[in-house]
Amino acid sequence: MRKCGRTNGPDLSRRSFLSSFAAGAAFSFISSGKPQMAPALSIPVRFTDVAQTSGIEFLQDSTTSVQKLYLETMGTGLGWIDYNQDGLYDLFLVQSSATPAYKPLRPLRCALYRNNGDGTFTDVTETAGLAGAGHYGQGCAVGDYDNDGYPDLYVTGYGRAILYHNNGNGAFTDVTAKAGVADEGGWSTSAAWLDYDRDGYLDLIVCNYIEWSPKNNLYCGERRPGYRAYCHPDNYRGQRIKLYHNNHDGTFTDVSVKSGVGVPEAKGMGVVCADFNQDGWIDVAIANDTWPNFLFINNKDGTFQDNSFVSGVAASSDGKYEAGMGIDAQDVDGDGWADIYITHLDFELNRLYHNNHDGTFDDDTYPSGIGNKAIFLSGVTAKFMDYDNDGWIDICQVNSAMLDNIQLYHAEVTYKEPKLMFRNLGHGKFDKVSAQLGPDFMRPTAGRGLAVADFDNDGDLDFAVNNRGGYPQLLRNDGGNANNWLIVSLVGTRSNRDGTGARLTLVSEDFTQVRQAVGGASYMSASDPRIHFGLAQRKSIESLEIAWPSGAVELLKKVPVNQIITVKEGEGIIPRSFPRVPGLERRGS
Repeated sequence: MRKCGRTNGPDLSRRSFLSSFAAGAAFSFISSGKPQMAPALSIPVRFTDVAQTSGIEFLQDSTTSVQKLYLETMGTGLGWIDYNQDGLYDLFLVQSSATPAYKPLRPLRCALYRNNGDGTFTDVTETAGLAGAGHYGQGCAVGDYDNDGYPDLYVTGYGRAILYHNNGNGAFTDVTAKAGVADEGGWSTSAAWLDYDRDGYLDLIVCNYIEWSPKNNLYCGERRPGYRAYCHPDNYRGQRIKLYHNNHDGTFTDVSVKSGVGVPEAKGMGVVCADFNQDGWIDVAIANDTWPNFLFINNKDGTFQDNSFVSGVAASSDGKYEAGMGIDAQDVDGDGWADIYITHLDFELNRLYHNNHDGTFDDDTYPSGIGNKAIFLSGVTAKFMDYDNDGWIDICQVNSAMLDNIQLYHAEVTYKEPKLMFRNLGHGKFDKVSAQLGPDFMRPTAGRGLAVADFDNDGDLDFAVNNRGGYPQLLRNDGGNANNWLIVSLVGTRSNRDGTGARLTLVSEDFTQVRQAVGGASYMSASDPRIHFGLAQRKSIESLEIAWPSGAVELLKKVPVNQIITVKEGEGIIPRSFPRVPGLERRGS
């Protein structure tokens, strides 16, 4: 994240303002050769913040001090996890801890809120054993690493990370030492579960940031009252990415260097794992802060090829390394190949990289219509989500400046900022529709973590935001389910139980959509792992094909719409209950 320019003051550079939007054609073609229709007209959608009324009382502590310790500005992430497997997604919020310059009145703790299924949540942190007191948490990743049917939780942080094993009885056990994934001495930010060797068990990749400590915290900004600022990451060396191989016995082996992902210096902030070249093996993309972004392509032998520069994702189209933070990957233009979106700070551009199907990507930021429409906003993180269920993936972005005194340096920039929604007009052409989504969506916050989930199981996507130094937001989608939809929960058998790495192809009335079960994404956060398809007003699904990580391919015919289905590898659709929150089943008009 760009903070202050080395030791003097904020980076005052400006990017030239260019014209941005060009409308797309009426049709495009994916690999199947079928025409892709433009989306239906937009339906009314509002996002309503129900965090307070639902009983979520968590307060993120920014640990702010006059010393401006670099650690303070990062904020913390959050994650959705159905920890008790009742079909309702629960919310875990990551917390900070005391620092040499900040001593809170009482110990800080993370929080787990159980979804009660009636629109309310209950704090079950203590019984779950997830308080994590004394650990300066950063983010989290959710995955069933031992294939026992209960999702486990990895919490990143400054100095070390924690792996919590889900005991299946409502409680978790800290198994970090036994598992060997503590990342001691690292400043871990985002992490992701992935099965990179397709052995049926989830492995773990961890982003580490910079070599900083309170002892080498520099003075940055002007030397007058109130002007001290957080420093630029160029003042510090980067750390290295960690990759831990799952040994199938509750332990992991550090294969960072052997695999190749831990060789280059990194300043890792966000990670997403997806199959970018369609060879059936999961690859890794990492957003680095003022450092070349990474793209590691799976060699299918336990190693990765660093294709960061040859692919075109290392830098912007004009060759600049920007303040990469949030990242996600999905097919946004209907051609069946996963594209990449990376957020950056103010006076930079949020970049959309289009997959060219040949191992390269084009910077599609201006052709897509995104351009400089957020030039004064600092993009902390983003998630692809079809918020209006029209079948085209949109971009939801959370923003906030890193400097809490930013207006002393940039009068046109504020610390707290509204969120962004770029609606996909079809074929990867976007329009900013944020102001149409209601006052709660537009309320400025110091946003950090972003996690998407259909927490009320009504068929449209909601999301939660962890705000630095403030209360979280739980933004309920009101109206998206006026369009039809399908949600798919995966259960692997030969593949990892989560089905991470699977590729799903849905055909509905000659409209084809491709989704991947990616690992990671966003910034220090974990989203609902179920695969969501918007269908607009289409009333039938001719087929759903699932290419599992094991190599097995499953084809389902005549799939019901407006349902959450569970597909078990080799068995097809199996019974499982996903209770709808009473009274919230269909809020669309």
